[in-house]
Amino acid sequence: MPTPHRSGDEHGTPRRPRAKRPEPSGGTHDAARAMRSAAASLQELLGRTPESVTALRRTADGWEADVDVLELERVPETTSVLGSYHVTLDHDGELVGYERTRRYTRGQIDRPG
Repeated sequence: MPTPHRSGDEHGTPRRPRAKRPEPSGGTHDAARAMRSAAASLQELLGRTPESVTALRRTADGWEADVDVLELERVPETTSVLGSYHVTLDHDGELVGYERTRRYTRGQIDRPG
Protein backbone atom coordinates (compact mmCIF):
# COMPACT_ATOMS: atom_id res chain seq x y z
CA MET A 1 0.00 0.00 0.00
CA PRO A 2 1.51 3.37 -0.97
CA THR A 3 2.21 5.82 1.80
CA PRO A 4 0.11 8.98 1.75
CA HIS A 5 1.83 12.16 0.61
CA ARG A 6 2.61 14.53 3.46
CA SER A 7 3.64 18.10 3.33
CA GLY A 8 6.50 18.22 5.78
CA ASP A 9 9.93 16.89 6.59
CA GLU A 10 10.80 13.32 7.64
CA HIS A 11 9.67 14.05 11.21
CA GLY A 12 6.26 15.35 10.15
CA THR A 13 7.10 19.00 10.80
CA PRO A 14 5.03 21.04 8.35
CA ARG A 15 6.98 22.98 5.74
CA ARG A 16 6.26 26.59 5.14
CA PRO A 17 5.85 27.46 1.48
CA ARG A 18 8.75 29.45 0.11
CA ALA A 19 7.83 32.98 -0.75
CA LYS A 20 8.94 34.15 -4.15
CA ARG A 21 11.32 37.05 -3.90
CA PRO A 22 10.50 39.92 -6.21
CA GLU A 23 13.14 40.68 -8.83
CA PRO A 24 14.88 43.86 -7.62
CA SER A 25 14.86 46.82 -9.94
CA GLY A 26 18.16 46.78 -11.77
CA GLY A 27 18.45 43.01 -11.45
CA THR A 28 20.37 40.68 -13.69
CA HIS A 29 17.72 40.80 -16.42
CA ASP A 30 18.03 44.59 -16.60
CA ALA A 31 21.83 44.36 -16.57
CA ALA A 32 21.86 41.83 -19.42
CA ARG A 33 19.47 43.99 -21.43
CA ALA A 34 21.66 47.06 -20.79
CA MET A 35 24.77 45.15 -21.94
CA ARG A 36 23.06 44.07 -25.17
CA SER A 37 21.76 47.59 -25.76
CA ALA A 38 25.19 49.19 -25.24
CA ALA A 39 26.83 46.76 -27.68
CA ALA A 40 24.04 47.09 -30.29
CA SER A 41 24.00 50.89 -30.15
CA LEU A 42 27.75 51.12 -30.57
CA GLN A 43 27.71 48.62 -33.44
CA GLU A 44 25.06 50.69 -35.24
CA LEU A 45 27.06 53.90 -34.88
CA LEU A 46 30.54 52.54 -35.63
CA GLY A 47 29.64 49.84 -38.12
CA ARG A 48 31.86 47.38 -36.23
CA THR A 49 30.94 44.41 -34.08
CA PRO A 50 31.78 44.85 -30.38
CA GLU A 51 34.09 42.19 -28.95
CA SER A 52 33.02 42.44 -25.31
CA VAL A 53 31.39 44.53 -22.62
CA THR A 54 34.12 44.85 -20.00
CA ALA A 55 32.26 46.92 -17.42
CA LEU A 56 28.67 47.79 -16.60
CA ARG A 57 27.33 50.00 -13.82
CA ARG A 58 23.91 51.26 -12.90
CA THR A 59 23.73 55.02 -12.36
CA ALA A 60 21.03 57.38 -11.16
CA ASP A 61 20.33 58.26 -14.80
CA GLY A 62 20.50 54.75 -16.32
CA TRP A 63 23.60 52.70 -17.19
CA GLU A 64 27.26 53.16 -18.09
CA ALA A 65 29.23 50.49 -19.93
CA ASP A 66 32.73 49.99 -21.29
CA VAL A 67 32.72 48.19 -24.63
CA ASP A 68 35.73 46.90 -26.59
CA VAL A 69 35.49 47.06 -30.39
CA LEU A 70 37.83 45.63 -33.04
CA GLU A 71 38.92 48.70 -35.03
CA LEU A 72 41.68 47.31 -37.25
CA GLU A 73 42.16 43.63 -37.97
CA ARG A 74 45.76 42.56 -38.54
CA VAL A 75 47.80 39.40 -38.94
CA PRO A 76 48.93 38.11 -36.56
CA GLU A 77 45.75 38.64 -34.55
CA THR A 78 47.72 39.82 -31.51
CA THR A 79 48.59 43.01 -33.42
CA SER A 80 44.95 43.88 -34.21
CA VAL A 81 43.85 47.27 -32.84
CA LEU A 82 40.92 47.54 -30.45
CA GLY A 83 39.17 50.57 -29.05
CA SER A 84 37.60 50.84 -25.61
CA TYR A 85 34.44 52.94 -25.55
CA HIS A 86 32.58 54.39 -22.58
CA VAL A 87 28.84 54.23 -23.35
CA THR A 88 26.06 56.01 -21.46
CA LEU A 89 22.47 54.73 -21.64
CA ASP A 90 19.25 56.09 -20.15
CA HIS A 91 16.85 53.95 -18.05
CA ASP A 92 15.22 52.60 -21.23
CA GLY A 93 18.57 51.44 -22.66
CA GLU A 94 18.69 54.22 -25.25
CA LEU A 95 22.13 55.61 -26.09
CA VAL A 96 22.79 59.01 -24.53
CA GLY A 97 26.47 59.30 -25.43
CA TYR A 98 29.74 57.49 -26.05
CA GLU A 99 33.44 58.24 -26.27
CA ARG A 100 36.54 56.24 -27.10
CA THR A 101 38.71 56.14 -24.00
CA ARG A 102 41.58 53.96 -25.20
CA ARG A 103 43.16 52.29 -28.24
CA TYR A 104 45.40 49.27 -27.84
CA THR A 105 46.69 46.17 -29.59
CA ARG A 106 45.05 42.86 -28.72
CA GLY A 107 48.32 41.45 -27.37
CA GLN A 108 48.86 44.40 -25.00
CA ILE A 109 48.52 43.70 -21.29
CA ASP A 110 47.59 46.43 -18.80
CA ARG A 111 50.22 47.18 -16.22
CA PRO A 112 49.02 47.15 -12.59
CA GLY A 113 48.77 50.40 -10.73
